[in-house]
Amino acid sequence: MVKLTTNQLKLLLGFLPPALLILAALSLYCLFTRRRSSAAPVQDEERQRPKRAAAEREREEELTTFAGGEDLTISDILEAPGEVIGKSGYGTIYKAALERSSTVNLLRFVRPACSAGVEEVGEVIGLLGLIRHPNLVPLLAFYAGPRGEKLLVHPFYRFGNLAQFIRDENDDCHKWMVIHQISIGIARGLDHLHSGLPKPLIHGNLKSKNILLDRNLSPYISDFGLHLLLNQTTVQEMLEAAAAQGYKAPELIKMRDCNAETDVYALGVILLEILTGKEPVDEKPYAPGEDYYLTNTMRNAILDHRISDLFHPDILLSKYSDGSRVTEERILKFFQLAMACCSPSPALRPSAKQVVAKLEEISC
Repeated sequence: MVKLTTNQLKLLLGFLPPALLILAALSLYCLFTRRRSSAAPVQDEERQRPKRAAAEREREEELTTFAGGEDLTISDILEAPGEVIGKSGYGTIYKAALERSSTVNLLRFVRPACSAGVEEVGEVIGLLGLIRHPNLVPLLAFYAGPRGEKLLVHPFYRFGNLAQFIRDENDDCHKWMVIHQISIGIARGLDHLHSGLPKPLIHGNLKSKNILLDRNLSPYISDFGLHLLLNQTTVQEMLEAAAAQGYKAPELIKMRDCNAETDVYALGVILLEILTGKEPVDEKPYAPGEDYYLTNTMRNAILDHRISDLFHPDILLSKYSDGSRVTEERILKFFQLAMACCSPSPALRPSAKQVVAKLEEISC
């Protein structure tokens, strides 16, 4: 298409009649008007794009709150000063002070690369947020960010976890009443997950680090159902970590196969930890009869009739409120229960409900 210069247009128009000049002027006006109007939407589009992007980001951010967390806002959670208190392959745990409410909460950040799909996560969060029990850590809120990041908000328990309590040789950790209180609380919380919900929920990663304590040394099970929020690769890594730490049942190969029996096995290991003061895995066993795994060490002690190795000696110094001392018979019943939970055969392990009943019987 040949384009006319300004001088050429003037020369051409000079030879045209007045009527044609008017028509030509009108045509040129319409042409330029169309060009300006066609450019206007483009300019409007450019101006509106940042606004739409911001609106989309707001829509992508979502905070779901549950009982106890109704007053939380996204700003409360994201702007809270945090202190890292734990890390894993799939996320980070923060102790965060929420300035507006002057409360301290536990924030669990789940890495986007480790998370399960959006639909799966949504269903699981809806379930976890409704679970309430005196021995389970409640989910107060769940934040989903625009880049796939996820934050779970829980209460913060100042006395730390059970593993720290045992390893620190706290004065209370060898008192029979404290041992019994913590043990039956854990068993009751696990029983609620297994039989107190419309559909049984398997913990999948029960260990002493996931048992939190309050100022009264009441136990609270944390991380239940967390494996359901993670992708299969991450879940398998979680299982491998549990195996290295001594909590994995011998028959468990894939996390998708975890069940009530594998949870009870881990409960048994925790009961042995509390009773003996020893870790589930001893990387450098040196005494006769000691093994890499605490469960095997205890079996060897039974075979060798080393009764004194079955529990911490200071437990015998414990006294009841009436001044009487705990008997060795009662302690050995507790030990037998823990070993039954750790049976190599899943069919021989008691249920969590049976563990609760047996612990109630031992306390009488």
